[in-house]
Amino acid sequence: MNQAPLLNLEVSKPTRRYDLDWLKVIAMFAVFIFRCLRFFDLGAWHVKNNQLDVITTLFAELLLQWIMPLFFLLSGTSIYFALKSRTAGQFVQERSMRLLIPLLFGIFVLSPPQVYLERLSNPNHGVSPWDGGQFSGSFWEFIPHYFQGWYLFGGNFAWMGIHLWYLLVLFLFSLLLLPLFLAIKQGKGQNSIDKLVSALEKPMVIFLLSLPIVILESGLDPTTLGIRVAGGWNLFTYLIFLLCGYLIVVEPRIEQGVHRHFTPTLIIAVFTTPILLELIYDRLAGNQSVYGSLGYTLITVLRSFNAWCWIVAFLSLGKKILGFNSSALQYMSEASLPFYMLHQPIILSIGFWIAGWQMGTLPKFIVLSLVSFIAIALFYELLVRRIGVLRFFFGLKPI
Repeated sequence: MNQAPLLNLEVSKPTRRYDLDWLKVIAMFAVFIFRCLRFFDLGAWHVKNNQLDVITTLFAELLLQWIMPLFFLLSGTSIYFALKSRTAGQFVQERSMRLLIPLLFGIFVLSPPQVYLERLSNPNHGVSPWDGGQFSGSFWEFIPHYFQGWYLFGGNFAWMGIHLWYLLVLFLFSLLLLPLFLAIKQGKGQNSIDKLVSALEKPMVIFLLSLPIVILESGLDPTTLGIRVAGGWNLFTYLIFLLCGYLIVVEPRIEQGVHRHFTPTLIIAVFTTPILLELIYDRLAGNQSVYGSLGYTLITVLRSFNAWCWIVAFLSLGKKILGFNSSALQYMSEASLPFYMLHQPIILSIGFWIAGWQMGTLPKFIVLSLVSFIAIALFYELLVRRIGVLRFFFGLKPI
């Protein structure tokens, strides 16, 4: 069958959702704070402080609960608006320019310094051990080694762009779900959407919608299909959140059904979080639960349910109080992708510089976050925003 008509679907002008734009900006700032915390927490990271801290670990785990799920859900809403104003062919082209170009730039420009700093640091704290061991030369001496082997598999070449893995996964998800999105755009599956709308009118159904995530997180072996190598969740969970984001904006009645549950989801999220943190602290103390055990199932079910409630609460709260435009929002919205691309290389560079300072965790965290934020902001404002070729590599439209 000729598929050409799919590439020329009629397009319409999308309506801007400022509440979603604000949530993207807030999520980006949360990612920045999370990465600053990673310098101090007990987990493996590219560069670590000379003293690690349990409290920062708990704060990092708290942010990890909802950051990337919210990112993928918001990405689902962005896909809807992108497809609404583009044909399928234009959409694929836009995804390539917006995601693949920045990813390639990250792989060849932003990732080598990060891998280099990791190889200079204590290899026991690294994310991906290198078969070559600890490196001691200059950055330029390291460059030839960067192309030796695959990062995460004993080598150095960061094929997924280190922190830019999100761009790679989002691009692949966008292509994978494109036929489904196009079918929904054509009005197919309306009966299923109507049933979902009717279900959301009933109390407690919103909580049942978390079941796919609960099943995926607790049922898949984290050493195989359910591996959580990025952002604390498995890839299938991210796919579910992306699809949820698309469905929420494609049908206003679904979004209304979600917003009706703001109060109960917020209450449940707030009251289950201390329980979850206690279980995480227990895990940090050495009481690990293995896959398939009752303890593992309980913590993954609670974690998934808690994340879902936070996401619903954030969406509803954003709709209530963030539906306004401003020059600050416009500026930060455009800066969000460059900020995301720049934040980790700069945090690692400054962290490597201050790692040996004899200073408490809190003052050093303040130094790391403030200096990093200022450096990112200056780099964006003075270079990325003003230079055409950099705008291209950072996924921005031409001036």
